[in-house]
Amino acid sequence: MQKLYAGAAVLTLTALVGGTVLWINIGQSNDPYAQCRGGQVAGGDIGGPFTLVDQTGTTVTDKEVIAKPSLVYFGYTFCPDVCPLDVARNAEAVDILEEMGLDVALVFISIDPARDTPEVMADFAEVMHPRMIALTGTEEQVKAASLAYKTYYKAQEATDDYYLVDHSTFTYLMMPETGFVDFFKRDVSPDQMAERVACVLNSD
Repeated sequence: MQKLYAGAAVLTLTALVGGTVLWINIGQSNDPYAQCRGGQVAGGDIGGPFTLVDQTGTTVTDKEVIAKPSLVYFGYTFCPDVCPLDVARNAEAVDILEEMGLDVALVFISIDPARDTPEVMADFAEVMHPRMIALTGTEEQVKAASLAYKTYYKAQEATDDYYLVDHSTFTYLMMPETGFVDFFKRDVSPDQMAERVACVLNSD
């Protein structure tokens, strides 16, 4: 069933970023990172201002979070399989990049703020990566961040606290000044991700 949810999320996100694809196809000749990407979706309107709460309980903005190249992923800590695997992949890529001498932030934004309190996010971050930035917030804050990044999520109906949340599963490469540069699907390996990110950073 999880694959069906992920498939629906992918279709939703594809529709949301359709205009971005057109923008790139028209203006790609002026794109300094075109040779680094695995696809044609980049640039456009993905990303934007947000105000969230990190795992220490501190309110932060997008400017403070994305102060350097960052891999940004939207998920939730109760996710049974997809999120832990994706975040572990992202964390491994960050470590590979560090070995290359490249400093990239690992950012995880919860789409389940009802359960993902700062304390829960702190425990999750400690398990996943010592430098992970784990963000949550109010329902309104999380929704605003999700809309800015064109992501999809929807909690399933449930009678207890063990519900699942359907959500998109892309990881975004964000740059402080440039904004959205590239995205990574689930089938991209840590080495492939690191290679593409390194290509972008070495093109600057």
